[in-house]
Amino acid sequence: MGLLIGAIGDDFTGSTDLALMLCKNGMPAVQYIGTPSDSTTAVGLPAAVVALKTRTAPVAEAVAQSVAACRWLLDQGARQIFFKYCSTFDSTVAGNIGPVAEALLDLTGAAKTIVCPAFPANARTVYQGHLFVGDRLLNDSSMQYHPLTPMNDADLVRFMGRQVRSKEKMGLISYRVVAQGPEAIRIELDRFRHRGLRFVVVDALTDRHLIDIGTACTDLKLITGGSGVAMGLPANYRKAGLLKEGGGFENMPQLEGAAVVIAGSCSTATREQVRAMARTRPSFKIDPLELAEGRQSKGAVVDWARSATADGSILIYSSDNPEAVARAQSRLGREKAGSILESAMSDIARQLSAAGIRKFIVAGGETSGAIVEALAIKQLRIGPEIEPGVPWTFSEEPVKLCLALKSGNFGSENFFEKALAVLDNKA
Repeated sequence: MGLLIGAIGDDFTGSTDLALMLCKNGMPAVQYIGTPSDSTTAVGLPAAVVALKTRTAPVAEAVAQSVAACRWLLDQGARQIFFKYCSTFDSTVAGNIGPVAEALLDLTGAAKTIVCPAFPANARTVYQGHLFVGDRLLNDSSMQYHPLTPMNDADLVRFMGRQVRSKEKMGLISYRVVAQGPEAIRIELDRFRHRGLRFVVVDALTDRHLIDIGTACTDLKLITGGSGVAMGLPANYRKAGLLKEGGGFENMPQLEGAAVVIAGSCSTATREQVRAMARTRPSFKIDPLELAEGRQSKGAVVDWARSATADGSILIYSSDNPEAVARAQSRLGREKAGSILESAMSDIARQLSAAGIRKFIVAGGETSGAIVEALAIKQLRIGPEIEPGVPWTFSEEPVKLCLALKSGNFGSENFFEKALAVLDNKA
């Protein structure tokens, strides 16, 4: 049937999250790492997600990469484009979500699109245009301390309005309308189109709301949001006779040996997961200051890991509390502190892969991006779900690897052990 949905993710974990959502709802998907260089490459599946590493990139760079990805997807025949960003709307007022979305509207010729980062399964909801994490406004959650994208405004209409060219091009479809179902949402979208509003924030408190929003977006050329909106999209194509029943996940390869967990995120969720695993598994903490001063070395970490994995799966982490992160950034500078850790994690992963490690669990979007690029992976296939938003994936080239790429904010306290158990059961 050809390519139905072509998606662009602003980081690697978010892209995996979206591919998982499509597969769960019966639409097989493949994830590309960066825009494929061969314009004649045939996707061969109804959905393709191009994973970029643009979440914290300068606006011009993020726009250029996203437009290139969109052009490639359109060249493959994509009927609908999906721009995926984080369910906590990771950005800043000077960030790139708005400019990228605006550029994609221009490229696709779409008159309007929605803005809906909600993901209720992970306690991200939108009410009266405000983004909540659990029962707290986004700016009152741990996201206010994010080292790269601290969020201090939960009002998406206002926040997004600061990023796009005209505040008058923002609208809101409130919970009252969403609760009435797809047809009411569609009518409201048309009303905003006639008023000339290009961006419409849409409330969503439940999965049912997201499914209805997806149903209402049948005719939108461009959709922007978190992965949750994708729940309702495959059914649109089945109803149109363009997507077969069944299908979705792929079988994981059976690979021997221990897994290595690499955690770079400093989110509250990942720090709790690190503490839980460190209580029962061998662990090694990487410190940016010690690396910079030569008191730690990547080689020593690799040597330790090669020895420790003889007895089972292990944890390597740099996750730390906001105070420790602030100290490192004060001493080294924000960008240098981050680059030191990304370089270390990616080099360690590359050396461990060369040493025969074939299973990796990675926590954190920036860390995942650095490691996937270091391993020279170009394509990921989607395997079983571990927890909402996180599947196992696998690559065939350059070597066979099993990878779980987790957003820093996602997952229960014992996520890492759950991931290992899912792989053992599904392999």
